[in-house]
Amino acid sequence: MFKEFIEKMEDWTLGKEEDLAKNCEIPVSQIDKQLDILTKKREELKTKCDEQLNEFDKFIDRLEKIKKEVKCS
Repeated sequence: MFKEFIEKMEDWTLGKEEDLAKNCEIPVSQIDKQLDILTKKREELKTKCDEQLNEFDKFIDRLEKIKKEVKCS
């Protein structure tokens, strides 16, 4: 429920910003700044996620190896 609220707020906010931009009430430089910030944050998040996924892959590979070596099934 909270997630839906946040999504509606984001949609509303971006809609208002879009209207302002279409009416030339905010400078393009402001949108460029927001895009830059979000792009950098996305890259940071992607890097962290990739690192964590690599750690999971190591555990999975290790467990797969252990499973293959087990002879008592």
